[in-house]
Amino acid sequence: MGWFPCTGAGKSVENLKKRSVNKSLEHQISSASSADKSKRNSSVDGKKDSSKDGKEDHIAVKTFTFRELAAVTRNFRADYLVGEGGFGHVYKGRLESTSQVVAIKQLDHNGLQGNREFLVEVLMLSLLHHPNLVNLIGYCADGDQRLLVYEYMPLGSLEDHLYDIPPDRRRLDWNTRMKIAAGAAKGLEYLHDKANPPVIYRDLKCSNILLDEDYKPKLSDFGLAKLGPVGDNTHVSTRVMGTYGYCAPEYAMTGQLTLKSDVYSFGVVLLEIITGRKAIDNSKSNAEHNLVLWARPLFKDRRKFCQIADPTLQERYPARGLYQALAVAAMCVQEQPNMRPLMADVVTALTYLASQKYDPDSLPRQSFHSAASTPRARREY
Repeated sequence: MGWFPCTGAGKSVENLKKRSVNKSLEHQISSASSADKSKRNSSVDGKKDSSKDGKEDHIAVKTFTFRELAAVTRNFRADYLVGEGGFGHVYKGRLESTSQVVAIKQLDHNGLQGNREFLVEVLMLSLLHHPNLVNLIGYCADGDQRLLVYEYMPLGSLEDHLYDIPPDRRRLDWNTRMKIAAGAAKGLEYLHDKANPPVIYRDLKCSNILLDEDYKPKLSDFGLAKLGPVGDNTHVSTRVMGTYGYCAPEYAMTGQLTLKSDVYSFGVVLLEIITGRKAIDNSKSNAEHNLVLWARPLFKDRRKFCQIADPTLQERYPARGLYQALAVAAMCVQEQPNMRPLMADVVTALTYLASQKYDPDSLPRQSFHSAASTPRARREY
């Protein structure tokens, strides 16, 4: 941190430096955005653009002043606060110009998300657009202030609906869980297969999956995202970043990042959705505090699948559907990355499961063991 005198001249110097930093950041975003767009358009892999969902390749985001965002949140009043984490605080507000309700993330000066991550997030969400990615509306880089303005997601994160649920909040039923899993998978598939060059998300976890009023999921927090390998390259070498419990073992050991690293993280999230357990839970015994290590032995015995399902479901789930969802999760968290499926295959499987609406009140009670061990089930999975 630099030191500035408290005289008027000192303030002028400080203001000049703040304006210089702001202009520099805007220039980086503009230059990098143009370069990245050019790189995408000239890619040698034959893909035409980074979006195949009928949206433009590049949509400019709005720049806000700190004064504007302070006014929207009534000077970041506590009753406007809707979330917080290692990066800083998130506030709810309504833009005066458009009356749109937004979420404003104010990054902590001493938090986990620095200038580089801020710049990456602005770039990524300026260039990538999909129904299952959160929309970035704009950003603020006034002096040392760093704020991001997103569309508001009224139901918060998936994490809020799986753990420590207050009595007045509805528990997620089976159909909603499969809808969320399929939507999150589609967002990841877009990054891997339709963005050009591909993007490795690198920080997939339940707290980064946001839900709209219809429980439609959207991936958020792209500060750790990396452009994936292109051409003959098989991986991207980088320092290990992410969240313990979600990080693929080969990436944690070698720093070699691939698309299959994201597939592993998705498998952990899918297990959390099915089990209602945290990826890492230090309140449990040593044998159960790591979700993947606890679940792997249970994958081998169909009779124990009912032990994996979230108890709050109260056995209100389709037996075969649970078996198939666990099969997908088990493939995603394989220790060997080449044994994990592509996200396109995961999307196919989960889209099918999400389309099979389960109504526990209209179906006879079915023994899980008998359903999972039928000849048809053995043939299909």
